[in-house]
Amino acid sequence: MASSGSGYDLSSSTFSPDGRIFQVEYAHKAVENAGTALGLRCSDGVVLAVEKPLITKMLVKETTGRRVHTVDEFAGVAITGFVSDGRQIVNRAREEASNYDETYGTKIPPKTLANRLSAYVHYFTLHGALRPFGCSTLIAAYDPATKEHSLHMVEPSGVTYEYYGAAAGRGRQPARTEMEKLAINPKLVAAASSASSGEGGGSGEGELITCAEGVKQLAKIIYTLHDEAKDKPFELEMSWLCEGSGWKHVGVPKGVIAEATAWAKKEIEEAEGEESEEEEDDDEMEE
Repeated sequence: MASSGSGYDLSSSTFSPDGRIFQVEYAHKAVENAGTALGLRCSDGVVLAVEKPLITKMLVKETTGRRVHTVDEFAGVAITGFVSDGRQIVNRAREEASNYDETYGTKIPPKTLANRLSAYVHYFTLHGALRPFGCSTLIAAYDPATKEHSLHMVEPSGVTYEYYGAAAGRGRQPARTEMEKLAINPKLVAAASSASSGEGGGSGEGELITCAEGVKQLAKIIYTLHDEAKDKPFELEMSWLCEGSGWKHVGVPKGVIAEATAWAKKEIEEAEGEESEEEEDDDEMEE
């Protein structure tokens, strides 16, 4: 990446000779240095989870630096990166949801909310007097008109995609690898079920992961990626939008988070124990 003296990274409105916009790349880097944010689209709803670092023991963590916010009755967002930048995106999302309701008399569709937020974020990459948002936003929403729920992510460049499983922040890549192992993509689950049925090893009926199971899996992923020796202590913020909540975006009950955390830590310990046993067996065989 070019140094600050090259002249091509002084403005987000300037392309480098090889077609790169360095200010946008720097914004992505700010997100990569922040806590991990995950989203999972399940059979009965959407789950969001964010690793919120606790910068000091004196912090009142329940009310400070929240990463998960409700923007409308049937929509919520999770942010990671610069929290102050994310707060502006949250405010914009609330304005878009409110304006849509006032204009059309119905709740804003998830895709429309994602597209409007992405257009807002993209605008800040077009002018030299502005800078890109150093924040990625995960959007969980439900459309009462179509009875469908979805998960979207808006990146600092202003692009948005719809996902079955989305990840942003420090542990993005390994988190994606772990989420790909879960039963969240209907087409892949159906294909695997058909293959199993054809071999005579199953009924051919695949089941997608539920929100209750999704909470556990996201907690496991975040605790697996967290390095206690290097990373700061953190609070796990989680929310969901599901049948059980009446499709309203609400925080996951603390008791459920506590149970998921205990289950995740137990699973990680068991996995580490099995790995150590395998290493010992390999050493004995070599001797």
